[in-house]
Amino acid sequence: MIFTFVTLFQNLIEGYFQDSILKRAIDRDLIRLSYLNPRDYSQNKHNKVDDTAVGGGAGMVMNPQPLYDVLDDLKKSDEKVHIVFLTPVAKPFKQNDAKRLAKKSHIAFVSGRYEGIDERVIENYADEVFSIGDYILTGGELASLVMCDAISRNINGVLGNSDSLSIESFETPLLEAPSFSKPKVYEEISVPSEYLKGNHSKIRSLKLALSECKTKFFRPDQLIKHKTQSH
Repeated sequence: MIFTFVTLFQNLIEGYFQDSILKRAIDRDLIRLSYLNPRDYSQNKHNKVDDTAVGGGAGMVMNPQPLYDVLDDLKKSDEKVHIVFLTPVAKPFKQNDAKRLAKKSHIAFVSGRYEGIDERVIENYADEVFSIGDYILTGGELASLVMCDAISRNINGVLGNSDSLSIESFETPLLEAPSFSKPKVYEEISVPSEYLKGNHSKIRSLKLALSECKTKFFRPDQLIKHKTQSH
């Protein structure tokens, strides 16, 4: 899988891939990264990539010319590239999207800055547009990293134990049950006694009950979905 980041700030992204699971995935050539900076394509003598908003309003907007040119080049280099824009005014990114997108061969994330990207760029080049939540960031780089991480975990071979994918939150409507590590008792607090008895059937039942409790508290909408699917 190739991930291309179209961004004005490559250095904000690079550091995330220097350690842990994604670093090992790069070392094993399971994922590859590339970067394109719209500023390198600007025809403005000062390499500007933004301008005032037509119709008024605060802030600057990324103008179309540099992005048209960088994305044209990208599509010429790989016609199968799947271009994703990150913006708060889009459908929410979900686990099922991460699993689906993990089957692509090349994904490009276009990160906006300032007050956003000229809508003509999005209309002309977007294969999909996503939001990672109902809040505003200073740029799309963090959202790009969130999506890249979630997608990468679903690429075959990236996780050391692929079985762990099947028990995570959002694989079912229920949130994942609480996890515990050794020691069995710490600061006079013990892990649930049923976990220690080795009866896997009872452990599964307890984990299901704890998942339901956690989902009821944090995501009651997901619990309703779970009960609907169970009947």
